[in-house]
Amino acid sequence: MTVLVDQASQLRKLVQSTTPQTAPPQIAPRGRPEPPRRRAARRANVIAVTSGKGGVGKSNIAVNLAIKLASAGKKVVLMDADLGLANADVLCNVDLPNNLSHVISRKKELREVMVTGPGGFHLIGGASGLARMADLSDTDRYRLVDALAELEEQVDVILIDTGAGISPSVLTFTRAAQQVLVVTTPEPTAITDAYAVIKVLSRSGFGELTAGGFGEPMAGSFGQVKGVPPGPRRRVSLLVNMVRTPGEARVVYDRISKVARQFLKVAVDDAGYLCDDDQVQLAVRRREPFILASPNCPASQCITQLAMRLQKGVAAAPVEAAAGFFERMSRWLRF
Repeated sequence: MTVLVDQASQLRKLVQSTTPQTAPPQIAPRGRPEPPRRRAARRANVIAVTSGKGGVGKSNIAVNLAIKLASAGKKVVLMDADLGLANADVLCNVDLPNNLSHVISRKKELREVMVTGPGGFHLIGGASGLARMADLSDTDRYRLVDALAELEEQVDVILIDTGAGISPSVLTFTRAAQQVLVVTTPEPTAITDAYAVIKVLSRSGFGELTAGGFGEPMAGSFGQVKGVPPGPRRRVSLLVNMVRTPGEARVVYDRISKVARQFLKVAVDDAGYLCDDDQVQLAVRRREPFILASPNCPASQCITQLAMRLQKGVAAAPVEAAAGFFERMSRWLRF
């Protein structure tokens, strides 16, 4: 009992000592690329925001969520990993003279491509219109891992805005995150594709049920997933976007959750919903995040609720872990 109290006290001190960051995290210049080393330092909480179908508002949600978490005093980095079709910079109305493609090609260091986004978070932009970025080789992906390995020791939350679907580049990020937020809409095609993503994630140990329901995975199951290290239950959550009523969102969540539990033995967490709000489209046209343009609109209130739900899960405080996100990603790439 004393050990548990000590750990809780330490976590509270970490949260209370967190202050907003006004400059990009300082990443030391890299010499010869080496595999990410295991360190005892704190690890950032890594949340991948993904979807099965494009056009469901995934990137817009990721940007506004980053702003909300930063306003709560978190050191937040948003990485636009929608390789080849990146658009987070457009939503934020920021210019990106350099992006991840320059890091992968070794023309720039990570600190040189990171920019401050609206609301105080930091943005690592992806490349848009480059076909080779959409289908990186294992070598290129490993180079990206090496460039990002130190970042998770210096921030509190890393949001990964992945591409849509289940391509290898998307799975590289989702399989290694602590939590995956799957975004869908009430459209039948989007629901079907969201379930397909959850099905793939279930094979990597996400949302596993215990014999009694939720909590830690059943013995002998989680640690045996190829390329995935043992650890606490890795969450998969569902957010329903563009809904007309809360009841519509509940119907979509219940449908996916029940099927996933019955056929995949997976617990899908309820991340809530984002209402169909005219202010969202107006803000997109102005290239301004809606949570800044209209902080009191219904959609902004939904983002606030989403941030609160996530903070009750993995985003509440930095984690102490033997292997961080990018080290887990590196292990997966070796298989």
